Amino acid sequence: MKHKALYLLMLPGILYYLIFKYLPMYGLIISFQNYSVSKGILGSKFVGLQHFIEFFYHTPDSWKLIRNTIMLNIYGLLFSFPAPIMLALLFHEIKNKKFKQFVQSISYMPHFLSTVIIAGILVTFLSPTTGIVNNLLSKIFDMEPIMFLGIPEWFRTIYVGSDIWQGIGWGTILYLAAIAGIDPSLYEAAKMDGANRFQQMRHITFVGMIPVIIILFVLNLGNFMETGYQKILLLYNPMTYETSDVINTFVYRRGILSADFSFASAVGLFQSAIGFILVVTANRIVKKYSETSLW
Repeated sequence: MKHKALYLLMLPGILYYLIFKYLPMYGLIISFQNYSVSKGILGSKFVGLQHFIEFFYHTPDSWKLIRNTIMLNIYGLLFSFPAPIMLALLFHEIKNKKFKQFVQSISYMPHFLSTVIIAGILVTFLSPTTGIVNNLLSKIFDMEPIMFLGIPEWFRTIYVGSDIWQGIGWGTILYLAAIAGIDPSLYEAAKMDGANRFQQMRHITFVGMIPVIIILFVLNLGNFMETGYQKILLLYNPMTYETSDVINTFVYRRGILSADFSFASAVGLFQSAIGFILVVTANRIVKKYSETSLW
């Protein structure tokens, strides 16, 4: 075999996806059953689309859950997705290598903090009594303490803002790799034509990043109906359910805490189906209008 070593390097990744991604898909059968742990998948009663109908038509908050999930992901695409792109462009413009490495290292650090620690920092900083944010607002603007984590209107801002802070530095890695692959002679030619740094960034650096931007955008659409429910579970409370309760947190309460595995699996299958449709649709669109696509 000519490329035996390369195939061996691929083997762990292939095994990971087979064991943890494809084989568990067999369990999707319980979405159409009244699953019983004692009877197992093959012995449980088949009920068809009953759980899907129950979610859409007989669950009082189903449309609120869908709305909140969509809104959080739209905010993520509008603010979290472009943030690493802009930071990568700024990093590229820094000429002092030591300063650039220092700033990059600082921006990467939040990525390595666990979700529990991030949530703890937010709770501490936003506390209405001892939080540094309320203390600054009180001293600088003479404002009354704000219970940020108890006001529904603040939740999406806090959630998306913390996502940006945690992931912006790490998200620049692929974009910086794309920038590194740009032919330096393009910048020399642009300088000779009288292009300033902003014009070079706009017409050369940014254009060179577009293929990576398109690929990551299409991949992000696959997770459009997904949200980082771990952080939501740590931050939300009944006072903020109006804007913070999403499909994943509902599935956690219904599937894990209430042990209604079939219903939770049906809702999860609905999310995955929407993500699949979005990825296929987005890929067809970008393939039609550009040379870059997933397949």
